[in-house]
Amino acid sequence: MRRTRLTGGRVSSRTLKGVLLVAVLAIGAGVAYLGFGPAPEQVRPAEPVPQVQQPAEPASSGLIEPVIRYPIVPELAVVEAPAEAAVLPPPELAGSDDRVAAEFGSSFGGGLGELVVVKDLVRRIVVTVDNLPGERLPLSRSPVRKADGGFIVNEQDGARSIAADNEARYLPYVLFAEQADMRMLVAAYRRLYPLFQAAYDELGYPSAYFNDRLVVVIDHMLAAPEVAGPIRLIQPKVRYRFEDPELEALSAGQKIMVRMGVDNARRIKARLRELRQGLTAGAPAR
Repeated sequence: MRRTRLTGGRVSSRTLKGVLLVAVLAIGAGVAYLGFGPAPEQVRPAEPVPQVQQPAEPASSGLIEPVIRYPIVPELAVVEAPAEAAVLPPPELAGSDDRVAAEFGSSFGGGLGELVVVKDLVRRIVVTVDNLPGERLPLSRSPVRKADGGFIVNEQDGARSIAADNEARYLPYVLFAEQADMRMLVAAYRRLYPLFQAAYDELGYPSAYFNDRLVVVIDHMLAAPEVAGPIRLIQPKVRYRFEDPELEALSAGQKIMVRMGVDNARRIKARLRELRQGLTAGAPAR
């Protein structure tokens, strides 16, 4: 058996985090984007074809409705001054990085650390969230940095599968998502919501509502299948692909959930459910 660690070329791993992430705000997650690339050398025995189990959550339609389903009432930040409290409105999108990093950083225990790309963070989150249900993610616009190390493939007698060791590469992102105070995160998102809507308008959706899109995408990520057993790969050209055509047909976002491993995916989904509850609280019953 040969075990291959891929460290160069187009192999990368990105995750959204607690949306902050579905960009893990996909967090996020949020959330881990893994691009398959060419193969060098290393090994383990070939294992049975995985069984795909669809979870109970319904798959997202990906459609954007003209009527706002989950309205966000923006909150104002209050800063205590010696004399009186000062109310801070959201900054302009172009100059928002420091304020956004400070607001979200407090939700994650005081800072965003080395995992998050602060420059143009709101735009990065919005474009990543919007593309998760699609075929590809714009990796240059990811709100989080790529995972350390190389993607590891098990190989025996020409059969390849994702090595279980890859799950450890996603743990920093999972732990980051789990340390978030979801109540504070949602409150910060509400205070900064005009920035997210402005970034969504820039993408060409002036009459659509970003929070509705975010909820749709969270539902889409929650509907990602759980795969029991090793995940077989093929390499028709340079990039690896899933051998199972049903897995290969998944969206970029759902492939992230599959590639990070069942345990990691379940932990991220638990955070996304909490996030969804906070984002839809107070919405009228349908």
